[in-house]
Amino acid sequence: MSVTTTALTVIGLGPMGQAMTRTLLAAGHPVTVWNRTSARADALVEEGADRASDPAGAVSASELIILSLTDYQAMYDILDPIEDLTGRTIVNLSSDTPERTASAADWVAGRGGDFVAGGVMVPAPMLGTDAAYVYYSGDPDVFRRWEPVLQRLGSPRFLGGDVRLAQVFYLATLDVFLTTLASVLHAAALVQSVGGPVGTALADLYEHVQLIPAMIGSSTELAADLAAGTHPGELSTVTMMGATAGHIVAASVESGVGRGLPDAVKDLYDAATAAGHGRDNWTSLFEVIKAERREHVGVPTGP
Repeated sequence: MSVTTTALTVIGLGPMGQAMTRTLLAAGHPVTVWNRTSARADALVEEGADRASDPAGAVSASELIILSLTDYQAMYDILDPIEDLTGRTIVNLSSDTPERTASAADWVAGRGGDFVAGGVMVPAPMLGTDAAYVYYSGDPDVFRRWEPVLQRLGSPRFLGGDVRLAQVFYLATLDVFLTTLASVLHAAALVQSVGGPVGTALADLYEHVQLIPAMIGSSTELAADLAAGTHPGELSTVTMMGATAGHIVAASVESGVGRGLPDAVKDLYDAATAAGHGRDNWTSLFEVIKAERREHVGVPTGP
């Protein structure tokens, strides 16, 4: 069977699942779809997809099953009645924790199936474009088998056999993204609190954000410093940056703007100072963050 005629199944038809289905249909793939709210499949069926009547029918329709769900628990909820997954590959593109991802891979393997984890790194409208890319991890042979099909969604970035890696890379990117989004809104609220022009502030902020890579330095140099635990720097010390973090908290208190985000940042600088990093570069916050790692106790990892 050629790549363009490889049949597959998409389970989960939120905005991302619908975009995946349309992208694959446009590439010529026969696609079977299933969603707990059946009406979400109506438009896709009109566009050429086949609707499965239940999860068992969706799984039996194809060797390759792509999941686009809220989390990994949803996978268990949907697939648990299907005891035999022999001959099936589950590519789970849902978000969850790395350890839950590893447990899910074991769960699928226990039912005879293959498992690949993934993380889509663009919003739904960009899926299938040149800008789209997707992280994957899991059995290399299984991934390579389906890579020509998965490439339809975006450039595949395979990270290796440790199935947790795709989830870690996905979450690491969203860690920066979500914090940035929140900080932009906090900045806008702070300016608005004194009657300042929010539009001007955001325009300036967007300009400064573009300078961040230059301020941080190359990713290679930063990675080397973090790996070595060295944090040289006189212009951006913990003491200096921490003082500014304190001023942002104080301004938030004065204006009545939510202080949760700046409090969290200031706490990191306070902890770094207490640990003796006051004269070190701001990157020494990394040592504080690492020191806060705890054993995962009582965290559910399976069905």
